[in-house]
Amino acid sequence: MKLLNALLPSVALIAAAASAAEPAVQESRYLWPADYMADPAAHVFDGKVYIYTSHDWDSPVTDASDGAHYDMRDYHAFSLTGDPMTAEVTDHGAILSIDDVPWVARQMWATDVAEKDGKYYLYFSAKDYNGLFRIGVATADSPAGPFKAEPDPIRGSYSIDPAVYRDGDDYYLYFGGLNGGQNQRYDDNNILREMAPRPAKDDLAFGPRVAKLTPDMKQLAEQPRHVVITDSLGNRMLESDPRRYFEAPWIHRYGDKYYLTYSTGSSHLICYATADSPYGPFVYGGTILTPVTGWTTHQSVVEVDGKWYLFYHDSAPSGGRSSLRSMKVTPLTHLPDGNIVTIDGGKKK
Repeated sequence: MKLLNALLPSVALIAAAASAAEPAVQESRYLWPADYMADPAAHVFDGKVYIYTSHDWDSPVTDASDGAHYDMRDYHAFSLTGDPMTAEVTDHGAILSIDDVPWVARQMWATDVAEKDGKYYLYFSAKDYNGLFRIGVATADSPAGPFKAEPDPIRGSYSIDPAVYRDGDDYYLYFGGLNGGQNQRYDDNNILREMAPRPAKDDLAFGPRVAKLTPDMKQLAEQPRHVVITDSLGNRMLESDPRRYFEAPWIHRYGDKYYLTYSTGSSHLICYATADSPYGPFVYGGTILTPVTGWTTHQSVVEVDGKWYLFYHDSAPSGGRSSLRSMKVTPLTHLPDGNIVTIDGGKKK
């Protein structure tokens, strides 16, 4: 796939486009058109880019408000060497499946992988036999897997979308998603009731949770904390704010700032906020990606050979079926002032 000339524009042109608030229309690439792979979590291990995905399939489960139609049953690992926009992609196959994890009943949703001392740890969210989302962990000697799951979920874990960030010797687990992701069912890490309603429009928006991991990477070293996201004046966002957090936390560092990227759910944006600490508070910065085809999107951000990339998914190849998604990649640009150029997600208006 040829790279567009726009991938190497001058900083002045990028800054002008960003200041005009017009999303950048740029080249993107479907990484595995042969099958439906969602929620890509990208990392560089051993000089290669590894991408860990959930695996959509044509499930008989119909669309449901709790997300039951996202009926994934395994995870895949992919790898490439070099430029993600052009390099050949290898599918390493299923690295963990529902039959391998005794506590999982259904819905193996988003995952992430971290490396420590030559071991690889896969964190995944799935529903147990009580209908609650929990977070599990599995280990492997290779980033390509296969992974062997612990027999029980992580103690004190709940909700969905685990993402791990390494900061020096510390590893932080971020997680949490609303509605079907069940984040609203917990207050101070205690489950509230059988069925919790979505927050009212005037309620403070829920944020993700974060906790350090234990040295063995298999448990939480502390009680999960709320991650606070504010506007530029320090005000917490309300549930009605189209910029508010919904799901899909991801952390990367650029310069001296920690960047939290996330999905806004019903407004279908990928946004970012910045902080001076992995715990936050994070200050809203802007939109990274405008709406894509399909209801969900889920992102990761990674640096490869000095260039930054956004990995995400959409449902265009399946004709817009939200539960059949395809992973993509596109270049991402940080401006000198720390802002990120907004990318056009391609959804037709």
